[in-house]
Amino acid sequence: MDGERTALIAPLGSAGRADEIAIRITEAIQLGLLRDGERLPPESEFAAQFGVSPVTLREAIAELRDRGLVETRRGRWGGTFVKRSLEPDEGPDMARLAALTSAELRDIADEQTAIAGLAARLAAERSSPSNVERILSLADQLAAAETRGARIKADSRFHIEIAIATRSERLTRREVALQAETVGMLWGFHLPGSELKKIAIEHRDIAAAISAEDGVQAGSLAEQHVRNNLRRLTSGHFALVDAIGSPQ
Repeated sequence: MDGERTALIAPLGSAGRADEIAIRITEAIQLGLLRDGERLPPESEFAAQFGVSPVTLREAIAELRDRGLVETRRGRWGGTFVKRSLEPDEGPDMARLAALTSAELRDIADEQTAIAGLAARLAAERSSPSNVERILSLADQLAAAETRGARIKADSRFHIEIAIATRSERLTRREVALQAETVGMLWGFHLPGSELKKIAIEHRDIAAAISAEDGVQAGSLAEQHVRNNLRRLTSGHFALVDAIGSPQ
């Protein structure tokens, strides 16, 4: 968890905008890196972690509060606390999937193929025993997950853990951003039960290749997994287009 948080809560670039901070915290909440009811660090400490002024952080927190993702309580035991539903609303994810074109989905997948393939190769070379144990455990968690929320969490954390195992902060940050962008759209009502099992098998195969320190196989499997997910997302997109008549 510490490595995942580091990828999100790290100094920003020169812009240091409140909206970028809001995006990072939103990603952390959506992916379960920040738990429901968890208290965020004190304002000055949290701002220092991002490398911004307290005023900029305050603007970002206000945006998150307006969106219902955090709440601020006053008093001795007060502070800002995460409000995360264990079962995220499917509506916004499906609306986004319907709005994207097949070309846009392919463009996202192109980036994800590059990131996921390289991450799996490097993870096979650089993973510590604890990294490998975590990756294998997360593959099993997806297979055992029974709810949409649990599947989103296990799926995204699996890929983020692979990126963390590369010991590359930049790779990890991109994987986190891609997971936040795509994982909710994947795990929707459009996904057939047969595909749930196939995704779990793909995760286990990638994990096994990393455990065996076979970087070529791990990278190849990770790239194929992204291509398979592109097919799943594209199929879901067209199913939604047919249902609601959105433009393709």
